[in-house]
Amino acid sequence: MTARILVVDDVQANVKLLEARLQSEYFEVRTALNGYDALEIAKRERVDLVLLDVMMPGLTGFDVCRALKTAPETAHLPVVMVTALDDTQDRVRGLECGADDFLTKPVSEIALITRVRSLVRLKMMSDELNLRAAAMQSVGINSAQIFSEAESGRARILVIDDRPSSLRRIEQGLCAAHDLEITADPLDALERASARDFDLLLVSLSLGAADGLRICSQVKAIDRSRQTPVLLITDPDETSRLLRGLELGVNDYIIRPVDLNELRARVRTQLRRKRYQDRLRDMVSNAVELAITDPLTGLHNRRYLESHLKTLADRAREGGMMSLLIFDIDYFKGINDSYGHDVGDDVLREFAQRLRRGVRGIDLIARFGGEEFVVVMPDTDSVTAIGIADRLRRDVEQLAFAARGGISLPVTVSIGVAEFHGGTESVDSLVRRADQALYAAKRQGRNRVVADAA
Repeated sequence: MTARILVVDDVQANVKLLEARLQSEYFEVRTALNGYDALEIAKRERVDLVLLDVMMPGLTGFDVCRALKTAPETAHLPVVMVTALDDTQDRVRGLECGADDFLTKPVSEIALITRVRSLVRLKMMSDELNLRAAAMQSVGINSAQIFSEAESGRARILVIDDRPSSLRRIEQGLCAAHDLEITADPLDALERASARDFDLLLVSLSLGAADGLRICSQVKAIDRSRQTPVLLITDPDETSRLLRGLELGVNDYIIRPVDLNELRARVRTQLRRKRYQDRLRDMVSNAVELAITDPLTGLHNRRYLESHLKTLADRAREGGMMSLLIFDIDYFKGINDSYGHDVGDDVLREFAQRLRRGVRGIDLIARFGGEEFVVVMPDTDSVTAIGIADRLRRDVEQLAFAARGGISLPVTVSIGVAEFHGGTESVDSLVRRADQALYAAKRQGRNRVVADAA
């Protein structure tokens, strides 16, 4: 992983030290010796994270952080406050200014690299969400709530710890904002992780009756919790095991005695990352759904029909049967002309619902275009398909369509039916034969079913 880190400190020696450590991990580093230069660089260049000293002349770190978080172009830029003052009041003030995390001088190399990597991953997900949101907005999809939905709400957190002192601190720091489940039993913890969705796991590295690292490894092997972030709770003398945990995929850590503000900051970062990740996954799923769904009726669209029909035809060639029905709502243009397109849309939606209710779950229903619809029926010969088509035709004719404004419309439909020949016949040929049968139904007076005679 590489990223561009902005290091801000009024002491040149501190800047050089952090720059050397970060460059040794192949991060690109920008530096500033005061808050004014820092703001200029952050706005001018693509920066992925800011390491910000608190005590600086002129603009303090708090001032710079507040300015970054209130400017739209840098609002999602992660900020880590670096201070020599291990003061609770400073940490509270940093959180109020929007800081994402804290580092205390002298900065531990493990803490530095862990925090930077964690927050850079968060920034990358934030950038990806922004890109997806912009893409959705460009095609007319409302994306205004993407970040608010991804960052809000109570989280479900599983705490695996057997030390009363740290459990009290965790409950004190997190219970007001989140829902905690606490266990000291490793088997119980794994069962819970397998059975329920958690937003975060807090795992003690030094459990009395179990190996914390083994628990981390096991939860990462469970499909349900594979992507759930893990925050280790460690003692100051557990550096080697902590490094091993980070290698296993642990996302972050906090050292006992647990500082409440640090705990809240670390938890907030991991929850944001998890929610961004979940939101990205949902957006991909929604994008796929949008690509294959007709927005008016909720049926599959022509693109999906054309791709899936080939699969169904291949199966039918292996010894099965398949029939295809094309429906055309009679005189639909007259409905639009007489009552308006809103009423026409109501008719199309109601017709789609009747098709859904009238066919099997295995049948493929799609809007072919305009007022034309297609039903593909696997394992169905033309005789059976004609009977089903006529039943659907009568259902449309016998019950008027209700539309907005209290309008009740009599509607009829013409239907063309073709059975798949198999062998070397293409799906285009099948659709063409059904379409020819449909036009024959229209020529013969509409409101009827005609089967292809080929």
